[in-house]
Parts: sequence; structure tokens; C-alpha cells
Amino acid sequence: MLWLLAAVLLWRGVVPDDLRVAGVDPASLVPAADLERAERYERFLRIDFVLSQLVLLVVLALYAWRGARFAKESAAGRIGTGMLLGMIGLALVWLSQLPFRIAEVWWDRRYEQTDAGYVESLFQNWVALGAEFLFISFALLIVMALAGRFPRRWWLGAAPAFVGLAVLFAVVAPYLFPTEPADAALRADARRYALAQGTEPMRVAVEDVSEYTEAPNAYAVGLGPTRRVVLWSTLLDGRFSEGQVRVVLAHEVAHHSRNHLLEGLGWYSLLAVPGTWLIAVATRRRGGLAQPAAVPLSLLVLVGLELVSLPLQNAVSRHMEQEADWVALATTRDPASARALFRNFSTEALADPDPPAWSRLLLDSHPSVVERVALAEAWRERERER
Repeated sequence: MLWLLAAVLLWRGVVPDDLRVAGVDPASLVPAADLERAERYERFLRIDFVLSQLVLLVVLALYAWRGARFAKESAAGRIGTGMLLGMIGLALVWLSQLPFRIAEVWWDRRYEQTDAGYVESLFQNWVALGAEFLFISFALLIVMALAGRFPRRWWLGAAPAFVGLAVLFAVVAPYLFPTEPADAALRADARRYALAQGTEPMRVAVEDVSEYTEAPNAYAVGLGPTRRVVLWSTLLDGRFSEGQVRVVLAHEVAHHSRNHLLEGLGWYSLLAVPGTWLIAVATRRRGGLAQPAAVPLSLLVLVGLELVSLPLQNAVSRHMEQEADWVALATTRDPASARALFRNFSTEALADPDPPAWSRLLLDSHPSVVERVALAEAWRERERER
């Protein structure tokens, strides 16, 4: 009951429940040739994702079956051996996904979404990968230490510890990506939007991604004193009007003003407790996570839980993105630029404007282009009726 109450409170938003959102025909937004190109581009990526996850599950299942034997050959102690098995598992994960990542780069190059080479594309986010590696290492250290003391109840302490690590990661995340301060005009716009949305101004930075991709993007990152909005340089290369860039900026500021990053941590907390309990139950036949031999199985269960929870994670993300769109419309009062921006996501970033339902369920963290345009039109009609 408490879990459901917390979920309801986290779900609440500012988009009116009685909003009338009419359907939008994708053909009315994007020329037929561009529409077909976007659909073909994303179809390959969907297939690539499905195959990559199947291979990942098979590799981890084999590791869970045979990986425990490595524990007998290690002299690193209980926790050291467990962390060693965890690192081997992470290496297997990376290697199993390598062919699919190469296929993505090949496809992006073919569709002119990147000019980068294969090697630099694979290692462009090495700082973020290193941070993820450290996060998992700390998680294993905490779990095995707690499981050694509390073999059947370790998850009660591990879940809050994981949330603490997630908070720490959220705070330091802005320092993991090289950025430069945005120009004075963008900083002034962001300051004005933050005040209009009732939040303290935050830093605005630009990340130069031109060596790796042509796709546009932006994100809100950080907590408290590290809050900032980061725009990719590809948004500022002339393909998007000033009005469209302002909509993006207002949207990212809205993620901070609506506390979406904190809400994301709240959802993570709600999933961490049952998730750690399920891992504890699943590994008991291997002696529990007090024993290194259980680590390979725990990785399989963890990845399985992440895949099973994808529909919920994506639904939460789409809900937040829709709310940020609504706040951005109210802030900029420029639905025409918003509509043009969303349409450009199909022509420039090759986003399928109306993806299939299963893709929406498993892959789509944002509303579709059709849905975002429909929201902009609904906002316009609502303002006209006032």
C-alpha cells in the first residue's frame, strides 16, 4: 500500500487530465521520403536492440551456469573473489554488446548521423563507462559485506545504500562530460525561464559532439549546486531556429523546476527494494551473495529485472518528458516553434514519428513526434479557449 501511495505521488504532474489531444497524421508532418527514411533507420536499431538483449541474456546465463568455477581458482578472499567475478561479468557484457554497437555505428554512418570512426565511437564515453564500472564495484562491495554479516537480510541495508550511490552519481554526473559555458544569450534565456518556472537559475553549458554525431540532443543533469542544462553543439549548428532552441532550453529547465531528477531517484528507490529482495531470493541456492559463486547468477537476475522493468521505466520517463514539454510551452508560449522542433527530430535525427506499440513499450523514453506535436496543438487550442 505504501509503495502504491508513493508511486501515485511521484506520478502526479501538471498536464491537465481533461486535455483533449487530437490525433496527428505522420504524413502531414514529414515528407513521404523523409518519413520512409526515418522508419527504415529506426527499424534496424530496434532489431539490433532486441538481438543484443537476447545475446546478453544467453551470455549471462552461460556465465551464471559455469562462472562459479572461477571462484575456486581465486585466492583473493571472499569479497575480492566476488568483485573479480563481477568484473569478469561486466567484461562479458561489454564484449557481448560490441558487435551490436559496431552495427549501430555502421548504420549511423550510412544514414549520415555520424562521421566518427568505429574506435572513437566505441570509446567516446569512456569517462561515463568508468563511472558505471566504479558504481557497480562499490555496489558489489556493499552487498557482499552486508551479506557476510546478514546472509538473508542484506537487501534491507543494500537498497538504501544503492539509492545513496545513485544520489552521489547524480551529483557528480555533470563533471563526467566535457562542456563549455553557453553564450550570454542562452544563459540569459535560461535564467528568465528558471524564474518563470519558479526555480533557481542553473548553469547552461554546451557539449561539443560534432566529432561523434550529427544528431541533436540536450539534457538536464545534476542536483543542488551541480544542477545544469547541457545542449549538444548539434543543436546550435544552424539547423534549428532560435525559437526551437529556446523550446529545448525551456524543456530542460523544466526538468529541474519540476524536480524530475529527484523524482527519478524516487522511482529508483521504489524499484531498488523489491529488486534487491528478488536477487537475494534467486541467489540463495548458491549460498547467497555472501558467497562469490552467487555473483554470476546475480548479474543475470539483475539484467533480467532491468529488462522486465523497462516498460515501467519508459512510461515514467515519457510522463516526465510530456510534463517538461507542457511547461516549456507555457514558458515560451511558442507552439509553432515546438511543432517545428518536433518535426525536425524526424528529418534531422531520423526519429520515427509514430513508432509501433512494442517499441514504445520497450524502447521509447520520450513521447513520439506525433504525440509531442499533438500536445503542442492541444496547448494552442486550450489557450485560444481562455
